[in-house]
Amino acid sequence: MNKDYVYHKLCEILDKKDILIDELMKNHTSFKIGGPADFLVTPRNEDEIKKLIILVNKENIPYFLMGNGSNLLVKDGGIRGVVIKIAENYSDFEIKDNIIKAQSGILLSKLAKNILKNSLSGFEFASGIPGTLGGAIAMNAGAYGGEMKDVVESVRLLDMDGNIVELSNEEMEFGYRKSLITEKNYIVLEAKVALKVGKYEDIKAIYDDLNLKRTTKQPLNMPSAGSTFKRPQGYYAGKLIEDSGLRGLTLKGAQVSTKHCGFVVNTGNASASDILELLDIIKKTVYDKFNVVLEEEVKIIGED
Repeated sequence: MNKDYVYHKLCEILDKKDILIDELMKNHTSFKIGGPADFLVTPRNEDEIKKLIILVNKENIPYFLMGNGSNLLVKDGGIRGVVIKIAENYSDFEIKDNIIKAQSGILLSKLAKNILKNSLSGFEFASGIPGTLGGAIAMNAGAYGGEMKDVVESVRLLDMDGNIVELSNEEMEFGYRKSLITEKNYIVLEAKVALKVGKYEDIKAIYDDLNLKRTTKQPLNMPSAGSTFKRPQGYYAGKLIEDSGLRGLTLKGAQVSTKHCGFVVNTGNASASDILELLDIIKKTVYDKFNVVLEEEVKIIGED
């Protein structure tokens, strides 16, 4: 890949201030871990996103699409090619009656605050999920008994050829931490969310209750990627890890959280290799003790 050539082509699409070169991914992930990306770009509108996808496919430029980086572990060697970050630069929304139309880069927490202001109910479960709307829809994010599939009415998508696709909730094929997006490599551009009108005080009480549960039970004061492992059928990953005697297990800068064993945290100076080594120890120990295979919920990308 000729970096000068790629930079020139990116400048034809984006403002130079929206193109970062050799940008450390630790600045863009909640784990605060990750080596450099050759390019990290932050498009501001649908047309820029479309042109970027057409460019990287036409020129065979490696690329990776991300939102807020709240579910990513980027390896220490970083990412070759172009990282397309759809986040705060692409985060407009509007609320009309009980329908919310929002761009995919908006943070769920920001959207939830505005939904609460409008006394709409049904989005409470998502108020503490740290990612973007696009990422949450792609993986059907959920918490406290709710999932994105419960509230999404329709999704505006971009396919790999630069075509716009609009899919209904049913057509999205939502499942546990997955959707048609991951299968077809669609990019979420915008979504409609349908909620119910409720009483502000009642909705606020639920928000406060869920927030209290999160702050008291989860290590939100330390860098992590949220729940590290998917829930194995019939079990809870955190309990399996705790019952394996791994609470607080520390490997250099990586640690099984002492507050919630389902979280692996960065104690301050962890490398990706530290985290990956600890994950291997956790998976092997749990399998040896309970014959259960743990599968990472965190997405692992990049080069060693």
